[in-house]
Amino acid sequence: MSDLQLQQYLFDVQGYLVLEDILSREEIATFNRILDEQELPAAGQTQRFGSAPGGSGFLAWGSPFCGLLDHPRIMPILRFRLGDCFRLDRIYGMYMHEGMSRGRLHADYGASAWTSSARPGEYYPFRDDQIYNGFVVVAWNLSDTGPGLGGFCCIPGSHKSNYKLPQQIDEAPEQAACVVMPSAPAGSAILFSEALTHGTAAWQAKHERRSLLYKYCVSHMAWTSQRVRPPANMELTPRQQILFREPANPYTHFPSLFEEGVGHVQ
Repeated sequence: MSDLQLQQYLFDVQGYLVLEDILSREEIATFNRILDEQELPAAGQTQRFGSAPGGSGFLAWGSPFCGLLDHPRIMPILRFRLGDCFRLDRIYGMYMHEGMSRGRLHADYGASAWTSSARPGEYYPFRDDQIYNGFVVVAWNLSDTGPGLGGFCCIPGSHKSNYKLPQQIDEAPEQAACVVMPSAPAGSAILFSEALTHGTAAWQAKHERRSLLYKYCVSHMAWTSQRVRPPANMELTPRQQILFREPANPYTHFPSLFEEGVGHVQ
């Protein structure tokens, strides 16, 4: 079994996947240095920074942030989750200091989502031995997260649940054995379906949590009427430019990200 087959299986079964050792120590240091230069409000006043849509968000802070848009380690996984035609829908960063409380468990579509009663529109079905998600998040960790520390938590397999999240789990996830906090060291990326019931565990570590979240969706869908705008001061590759296109029908009005000549260019 190839690594990609294993990743596809684990993502399908769990609803998330942790890829370790993607960013080097030097790259992590570069990101953290740039974040320090932004003089952000102290963590605690807010948990988010550099959000978009509504501009370019943290992408305007330097080319390293744009380099993560189509990093070669994540693109094959996004491809078997979203197909050949997908776009960047939202971005934001998260930071936390010791003692900050947890966030609520949630799912953005599926049985536990606020939109669960909405009439479904055109969507990708299960076909050709593939399951296509509507939205997939890539959370890049710039500091260690996991058990005893805090950060991303979830209920593995909940993206396939046909039932809403029970109240007792919603009210006390830290006491529910089904809620896990996967280990994800600095330099790793957590990829997860927005249908997965997930949240943020209370931050217990001495060091500050720093994560960059990139949210992708199939080309004909959008979370909001606003768009993430490409940073004006950055030169993007052809593939990266496609990620900023307006929502449109795949192949007909939205090109494949994997055609020859469209690949990642350093």
